[in-house]
Amino acid sequence: MGLDVRVGVDNHEQVFERRHENGDELTSLQQHSLSRTFCWLMCRRDAIEEEPELDQVGRITGVDIAPLYAMEQYTTEFAASESAEYADSEVERQRIFDQARASRERLAGNIELVLKTVLALLDSLARIDDLPSRLYRHPNDRLNPSVYFSDFELDKGDGYIGNNFGQDLRNLRTILLYAKSRGTKTVYFAYD
Repeated sequence: MGLDVRVGVDNHEQVFERRHENGDELTSLQQHSLSRTFCWLMCRRDAIEEEPELDQVGRITGVDIAPLYAMEQYTTEFAASESAEYADSEVERQRIFDQARASRERLAGNIELVLKTVLALLDSLARIDDLPSRLYRHPNDRLNPSVYFSDFELDKGDGYIGNNFGQDLRNLRTILLYAKSRGTKTVYFAYD
């Protein structure tokens, strides 16, 4: 078992828990997961000293990828409550809740910005031949950029296992568009 990433929304019940008139709509959405490799990609900033691949992609395409990284900075009320259980004092407990509230306020209403970022990446990367050759290859790397960033226009995986970067971005676009159609205003990455 390992760490996975999923898209969290500010209206989870309306997006993921409510039964919809067209039952296969949600089933189809579940086929559009983000791969574990995408999870590794998002976590690279804290794992390597060199320029992470997502930063390189942003530089190569000229697309500001900051909205994607910002999605990692959202703290749910539930997560804050879990952290606050271990607080040594009421002051520390309140600080945890205040920081969590501030994180949610910073990201409030970000779905349009995130969607714009994903669409810009999809558009820009579709015009780049051989993206893997443009990326720095880190020694002893589990990400394997020569595979993950190859064949951008092809869906190589099953929606989760074996996805490449292009498929993960298209899956993210699908999730965002679906969430937006259900009234979502704020999106974030949740790690399980």
